[in-house]
Amino acid sequence: MSKLGDLGAKLYRGEVGYDFVGKRFVWYGVSILITITAIVALAVQGLNMGIEFKGGAVFTTPKTTVSVARATEAAEKVSGHDAIVQQLGTGGLRIQVSGLSTDAAASVKKGLAADLKVDEAQINADLVGPSWGEQIANKAWTGLGVFMVLVVIYLAIAFEWRMAVAALIALVHDLTITVGVYALVGFEVTPGTVIGLLTILGYSLYDTVVVFDGLKEGSKDITKQTRWTFSEIANRSINGTLVRSINTTVVALLPVAGLLFIGGGFLGAGMLNDISLSLFVGLAAGAYSSIFIATPLVVDLKEREPAMKALTKRVLAKRASAAAKGEDAEGADADDAPQVVAQGGQGRRRR
Repeated sequence: MSKLGDLGAKLYRGEVGYDFVGKRFVWYGVSILITITAIVALAVQGLNMGIEFKGGAVFTTPKTTVSVARATEAAEKVSGHDAIVQQLGTGGLRIQVSGLSTDAAASVKKGLAADLKVDEAQINADLVGPSWGEQIANKAWTGLGVFMVLVVIYLAIAFEWRMAVAALIALVHDLTITVGVYALVGFEVTPGTVIGLLTILGYSLYDTVVVFDGLKEGSKDITKQTRWTFSEIANRSINGTLVRSINTTVVALLPVAGLLFIGGGFLGAGMLNDISLSLFVGLAAGAYSSIFIATPLVVDLKEREPAMKALTKRVLAKRASAAAKGEDAEGADADDAPQVVAQGGQGRRRR
């Protein structure tokens, strides 16, 4: 068995583990720092909204030897606006100019044909109105709102309201970080970006629900035993699914990293950046939040209950009594203690 597989087996059986829940305030601090950075970036730099949201024109030229830099200079000169130029696989150029009216687009097309020395009839011009982008944005916000409401309702029914609240906070955390990264790097926000943002919500929830399922099973009849506190069972749930979470996240990140760094960076297919950056950052943030944010938040909410406070007191009192007598507190009631075991995404309970 590989070292990772051996570690996973030990985590699975509860033989080893890391105290994620006990160090939760460290993770909260890290998340707050990252979130504040993202919000500041949004406030200071803002988002680089694509032409689909601002309106303008996209010109596609036939095959040409004109460089991207030269075409950018020519487009900005004839239009009076900033231009984004991308090299296409056909050898042509995609020239994007924001804020152009229909009349202005016609004159820009004529000027580009002259400067780039290509036939004006072979330049394809697509006009995008800002109202279309506004409709897309409104639909995206509506879809996001409906999704959040459905998630909260489902988790509250399938688990409990505390888990629903924790999952919702984790989702907002992931979205904020992803949008903040877009503001920092200055990538364009296009409909592809919106699709990517909506896609990462499902990935973010996946690992969170797996841990929650193990926690739900492991905490059944928890008040009838005095071996573990709720936070300890929650920590065992995280450790039991840790290797699985790492494996699924890495496998998901690899192809997305290929799109972002090879397709968008090395090969210059800039349009791939629209969706790949949001997926890459969102997947990483989602894996982080499911382990370090969602479950620790459930613990903070759950341990406010009188029953959980009383359980913690009983567990600690029994351990203190056993320590005074030189006994093993965990071995005293091992037969009636619930044990969290994660199997294929489903929590099981041993006795």
